[in-house]
Amino acid sequence: MQTITKRLLDIIISVAGLIILLPLIIFVAIRVYFSSKGPILYLQERVGYKGKKFTIKKFRSMYVDAETNGPRLSADNDERITPWGRTMRRWKLDELPQLWNVLVGEMSIVGPRPEREYYIRQLEMEQQPFDRLLQVKPGITSLGMVNYGYANSVSKMRERMKYDQLYVERRSLWLDMMIMFRTLKIIFTANKKFN
Repeated sequence: MQTITKRLLDIIISVAGLIILLPLIIFVAIRVYFSSKGPILYLQERVGYKGKKFTIKKFRSMYVDAETNGPRLSADNDERITPWGRTMRRWKLDELPQLWNVLVGEMSIVGPRPEREYYIRQLEMEQQPFDRLLQVKPGITSLGMVNYGYANSVSKMRERMKYDQLYVERRSLWLDMMIMFRTLKIIFTANKKFN
């Protein structure tokens, strides 16, 4: 019953978000288009529920060919991020297209952060099994994100994983609501932890 309710809430929130935020989505898309050369959307393969791969959608916040030398985690003062990209990341505007990922059932509003296979393999090489986090759909926001923030290294990803593992063990609709509330609080205060 909880799984059905969670999915229903995901659909309601994603549809409402896409409709209500449509003017903002259009504005952000136009700003991305004029900010630098390249596509408006950034598409990247991530590993989702039960190990199924999907394409996550974000507004592009980096210059084209930002990973010509292979996968690289974003860091503070990352020269690959466009000026408009920094503004988007500060207010989480680059994440808006993920509402579509939620609507089609690839993600949830709340769940462990979806990672790339490249980093999952690195974590597993360090004896950090990722399988437990694949028992639920990945989320736009997570317990790891509100308690730890972004990780710019594999060791920090390992630390953030502890929160997401705790979420999987204790997940409930009440916990989801608390995480969503804390996420909104972080966004509206432009908290650097979430950048």
